[in-house]
Amino acid sequence: MSIDTSKVATSNKGAATPDKPNKVGAVASWADERLGLGTAMKKQIRKVFPDHWSFMLGEVALWSFIVLLLTGVFLTLWFHPSMAEVTYDGSYSRLRGVEMSDAMASTLHISFDVRGGLLMRQMHHWAAMIFIAAMMIHLLRVYFTGAFRKPRELNWVIGSLLLLLGTLEGFTGYSLPDDLLSGTGIRAADGFMKSMPLVGTYMSFLLFGGEFPGDSIIPRLYTVHVLLIPGILLALIGAHMLLLVFHKHTQWPGPGRTEENVVGFPLMPVYMAKAGGFFFIVFGVTALMGGLLGINPIWKYGPYDPTKVTAGSQPDWYMGWPDGALRIMPGWEFHFWGHTFAFNVFLPIIVLPGLMFTILMLLPFLESWITGDKREHHLLERPRNAPTRTALMVSLMTFYGLLWAAGGNDIIAIKFGMSINAITHFMRVAVFVGPAIAFFIARRWCISLQRHDEETLLHGYETGIIMRSPEGGYSEKHLPISESRAYTLTARDRDEVYVPGEETDQNGIPTPGGRLAGLRAKLSTLWYADNIQKPTAAELEEAHHHAEHEHALQAAGEGYPADGHQFDDFGGTHETSEQPLRGGH
Repeated sequence: MSIDTSKVATSNKGAATPDKPNKVGAVASWADERLGLGTAMKKQIRKVFPDHWSFMLGEVALWSFIVLLLTGVFLTLWFHPSMAEVTYDGSYSRLRGVEMSDAMASTLHISFDVRGGLLMRQMHHWAAMIFIAAMMIHLLRVYFTGAFRKPRELNWVIGSLLLLLGTLEGFTGYSLPDDLLSGTGIRAADGFMKSMPLVGTYMSFLLFGGEFPGDSIIPRLYTVHVLLIPGILLALIGAHMLLLVFHKHTQWPGPGRTEENVVGFPLMPVYMAKAGGFFFIVFGVTALMGGLLGINPIWKYGPYDPTKVTAGSQPDWYMGWPDGALRIMPGWEFHFWGHTFAFNVFLPIIVLPGLMFTILMLLPFLESWITGDKREHHLLERPRNAPTRTALMVSLMTFYGLLWAAGGNDIIAIKFGMSINAITHFMRVAVFVGPAIAFFIARRWCISLQRHDEETLLHGYETGIIMRSPEGGYSEKHLPISESRAYTLTARDRDEVYVPGEETDQNGIPTPGGRLAGLRAKLSTLWYADNIQKPTAAELEEAHHHAEHEHALQAAGEGYPADGHQFDDFGGTHETSEQPLRGGH
């Protein structure tokens, strides 16, 4: 039999290449030789990412932002960001002949005359809702699991800025149609700016181009909405993703998972396929919501008229909490040297949101300072294992939720037949008392769960089987948990309370931070107070010996049904000699 040797290499100098390379390969080789893309991407496309359902929350925010960009580009093709007065003569007969701004008329044109326009408008609005909600839930997941700790503090700050900018982007977006509801919101924003001492009036005139409403606010909001904030969002999202790749993704503790490795699947092809599929799921759900669930029907509100306001009007949900703070704030204002200081508006709308976002961004640094923990962390923590941290966020959530509810005090009063004054007075007290109660309950709950974990580690899990001893005593049978679960429960560090050093050095010179060391030590003690530490190796060994002794005592009674108790589990499947007792998890 003859062998064709025409395609056999005759030298080992250089890599083998096909006689007729295809065009795509030639272009790729050309780009790689000049840009080094292949070498740069080779490591990244094989980067390993851990797998857990909670990690998808950040992806929901990312993909909803992509939907926002796609639908937003569609809407910009027909929207007119102009406050010029026109007479509407479109398809919606109830508003035909009514004078309105060109922005309102073009929005009606998109809704009723552009094919697919209403679907795109509603998809855009729903995607904005999902974007902000997903960022909030993702932020809570990161905080409760301790994923914000070193070296990811900067990424936490970027995420907080993304949430702030996303909220502002939403406000500028729903203000653009210039309908009665959005116009009322813009009028409120004008009052918020004017509440700033000394500079408020100048800022309002600068933004509106004169006295409200002017003729410049819609074009300027449009520029901010489609250019300025999206550009910043894109830059921050890019930085967020780059830091995620650089620091490697956090992972839940488990067998084989340490602070030094990552257990999961490579980016290519596993996660690229999953991410692509997940994008279409988010896109599909958003499309279903846009097609089936109506939102922001501006034709029902009509064009903006300064003499009218819709009863029961509410902003989008993510703006509800500052609105609630405004509603329950007492009417504090005073006059000094010809100036009015409207603290009843300035404090809840300008100061409070700024203070809340500042606290949010400082949380990683405050915890690191109090605990003195400067180590890198790549393993996540269960919320119960950080009781004070968990309780702190629960108290902030309670504060947010009460303010959000206060933003609908008029609706609550109407629907439940209650006094709006009584609701307002209750909320003024609840926003201070509620977070404190929530903090106490959440912290004690976490400590109780820690105590339960300790009992499970030392004595095994409860089987629900009641055993009777020869002396007539009753006890519940416990079985040891699996090694993997035991590893997960013990994969955490013991808490170390910060101990301050000497206030002065050997030469009597005060040490840096010496004055705050005492306060820091007290806060550290309170931070870890009552925490249940994981058992030591000696305690585990002693508990295992005790469990083996109990099993030996119970072995004589195993395999026989307990008279009168065969059907205690309601299913008639109590274990007998033919059916072994339940094993470990």
